Amino acid sequence: MKLNNVKLPLFAAALGAMLAVSCGSSEELAYVHDAPRNEESPITGRFTKGIQANDLLSIYVESETPAATIPFNQETNKIAMSDGVVMNPGSSAVNGYLVNNEGDIIFPVLGRVHVLGMTHDELASELQRRLVSEGHILDAQVTVKLMNFKVCVLGDVARPGMIVANGERMTIFEALSMVGDLTIYGQRQNVTVIREENGVRTVGELDLSSKDVFESPYYYLHQNDVVYVEPNMKKKKSAERDPMTMTYISTGLSVLSVLSSMFYYWVLSQYYLKK
Repeated sequence: MKLNNVKLPLFAAALGAMLAVSCGSSEELAYVHDAPRNEESPITGRFTKGIQANDLLSIYVESETPAATIPFNQETNKIAMSDGVVMNPGSSAVNGYLVNNEGDIIFPVLGRVHVLGMTHDELASELQRRLVSEGHILDAQVTVKLMNFKVCVLGDVARPGMIVANGERMTIFEALSMVGDLTIYGQRQNVTVIREENGVRTVGELDLSSKDVFESPYYYLHQNDVVYVEPNMKKKKSAERDPMTMTYISTGLSVLSVLSSMFYYWVLSQYYLKK
């Protein structure tokens, strides 16, 4: 029994080292843990601030007379316009209407259209109204979509980087799921969102562990938002230490384990020799 006790301090030291680098409490890692389950609540947030400069828009015009829509649809209108459109290199296909810095697009026949701040539905209604009122298409139906919605996710996530998606609706949880979620060191109570719109930069904060996240203006991400997941205190403290510390500890424990085993068998051999 006494000989076996020689290894006990080493086992305790190894266990302590593993616990020191273990993750935080389950509450620290849980999302919206205080939200009531199986209850309905109204959705109050707005997921867009409207069309912004550098948005790339897909605009499609429909009619019961398809020939009437040819001048207004890029896939059928093969005339490459010199302003307000984006083309793939080496291709004659036009791929969208780029909103310039003044908030305008150049639309076939209608010319320059100011779109800054409008929702996609509002722009579709305005184009439809003009096409009908100006006698171009009497039964025009217009659809507007965003083609280059993107956000950047940095910090303690599995795969930090840029997310590019179709549409204009993305929640913070959807964005995080697309980069592999937070690591166990990511601080769920302090996620930063940097937003630039209409010449103004704002820095918001989200607490993903609380149901209050659903009421935040940053719950729905906007075009070009930057999301930063801050590391928790445990990782910050470990970063202040020598990055080789855990390697030194692990190596030291291994050496001590070998030495203790050698000592154990030496004592055991001496015991039997004396017998």
